[in-house]
Amino acid sequence: DDDATLLVLGTEELMHAPLRLAEALADQLDTRGIAVRTSTTSRSPVLAIPEAGYAVRQSLTFPAHDHPVDGPGPRYAYNIGEGNIEHAFDAILVVVDHPADTPELQGLLTALHAAAPQATVHLAVVPGAGPLPTPLHGPAFGSYPADEVSWLLKDLSHVQLEAPVEEREEAVQSGGAHYAESLPVEYQPDPEYLALFHQALAGSARRLAHAVGIVTELILAERGHGVVLASLARAGTPIGILVRRWAQQMHGLELPHYAVSIVRGKGIDPVALRYLAAHHDPSSVVFLDGWTGKGAITKELTAALERHEKLTGARFNPELAVLADPGRCVRTFGTREDYLIASACLNSTVSGLVSRTVLNAHHIGPADFHGAKSYAELADADVSARFLDAVTEQFVEVRDDVTRAWPLVAAGDREPTWSGWSAVRAISEEYGIGQENLVKPGVGETTRVLLRRVPWRVLVRPDALDELGHVLLLAERRGVPVEQVTDLAYSCVGLIHPQYTRGATDARGVAVGVPS
Repeated sequence: DDDATLLVLGTEELMHAPLRLAEALADQLDTRGIAVRTSTTSRSPVLAIPEAGYAVRQSLTFPAHDHPVDGPGPRYAYNIGEGNIEHAFDAILVVVDHPADTPELQGLLTALHAAAPQATVHLAVVPGAGPLPTPLHGPAFGSYPADEVSWLLKDLSHVQLEAPVEEREEAVQSGGAHYAESLPVEYQPDPEYLALFHQALAGSARRLAHAVGIVTELILAERGHGVVLASLARAGTPIGILVRRWAQQMHGLELPHYAVSIVRGKGIDPVALRYLAAHHDPSSVVFLDGWTGKGAITKELTAALERHEKLTGARFNPELAVLADPGRCVRTFGTREDYLIASACLNSTVSGLVSRTVLNAHHIGPADFHGAKSYAELADADVSARFLDAVTEQFVEVRDDVTRAWPLVAAGDREPTWSGWSAVRAISEEYGIGQENLVKPGVGETTRVLLRRVPWRVLVRPDALDELGHVLLLAERRGVPVEQVTDLAYSCVGLIHPQYTRGATDARGVAVGVPS
């Protein structure tokens, strides 16, 4: 009828589809004088006062109907029945998705009929996204114990994804492929290089434990003891396990820990976000990584979570927590020094035997998690547990120092300056590279360049040489020039060969080497 009012009522996080539906209906019904309004149910109680000028004049209570993971409980809707802000609604369209279309939904429909007897109540069920995948756990996938991490990944261990480094580099730089569509061949260290790893671990375990303690205490103080850890696979996953262990040993907490994939230029895995939102309050999720370089992943995470919120209504906190923040890109960190995190020295054999993540349309469908491989055949070379245990063994030793230090860090100036991004831009210009993505700052990123990409040269700060033994050895073996730069903002910076094609030469005119 003319001069009627229709309410499109969404249900909790299902807000985007009802809003779009209300917009479409308003376009069609406005010429007939029918007003369209939209609202949503909530699990948040609000005080209703039936007085003019007060925003919430009437409330409606009904039981949950979507089988929430936190158990049954009351749900609410506002300004629907007698006493609402406008005149009574003539029709109410309730919009739910398939998981919420349960027998318990009758409780909401009955409450609506009772509160607004003059209105006709209609129900629209929008297609759901289908069942969510099941997380992977060790020892079936990877070597970490099942209680240490749940991998929100698809197992691609049976798929041949490895390609020679030079082929991958050429394809990526030519625009013919994305780096996440394939995997580099896993570098297997010889005894000399492995000895450097163990030496670096022994020399840095206490410092790493201190940083783990600082970042964990900051997380718990600012985000509460009910946080859910979501580490960015795979460099962030050992750090997530260490944060979980500190919370367990020092506070008696059993924090859930998931590993999720994020891909530069593609964003964080949306199916993994759906899984987290379905099982936990999104606002409780803390995203963790090992370190920052220039801040590309930090920006990628923020943008991806904003897109996801617009599409689904699920609001995740975009603040990334890291062990080391030399790029000064985040507020929550264990240190801002650029020093070696020993897990950066190796690939899967220090990361639970799991590959880096893969996003390849041939193997990953829209309902799948991003993928990864588990290299069970490398079990004899696995030092993942050794890395974790070496750092964990230092927890008690650094506990008092952490107790004194973390409040000072919390009270200090932690605002990001993004100085790392500025430094990278300056290096790119100085060396005529022209692409910031080919400049990889920091010990961890430089190591990745030497292990997985085609390096052009390595810049090192002279006062950091004593801690860069593995970088110098890798550079020597690949024939990569090492240049000392006194005022370098990082301990070292790896430069990927610009405009690489097979047959390219380095600065000395020598053919670019690739890992054997």
